[in-house]
Amino acid sequence: MYAVIHTSGRQYKVAVGDQIDIDRIGADQGADITLDQVLLIGGEGVKIGTPTLEGATVSAKVIEHYLDAKRLTRKYRRRQRTRRKVGYRPAKTRIEITAIQGG
Repeated sequence: MYAVIHTSGRQYKVAVGDQIDIDRIGADQGADITLDQVLLIGGEGVKIGTPTLEGATVSAKVIEHYLDAKRLTRKYRRRQRTRRKVGYRPAKTRIEITAIQGG
């Protein structure tokens, strides 16, 4: 059984036991969370939401919070001798999918 969830402006295809990295959420490490924006549940039969499935949830456990690899951005303005290099490290959360409840 698998599900397509929507979180942090992105969609992820997940199954029980998968670990995914999402944008940082405000939950403590080791906490259980519930993701209720389920777009699709598949397996033997496919249920498609319009846009989400009513009553369908995905349970997950927060494994860790961390900073991702540095991403570099360059800005350049032609004919003005302006060059700028900026780097940032996005904050991420790794979660493990524990259960999928169909709607």
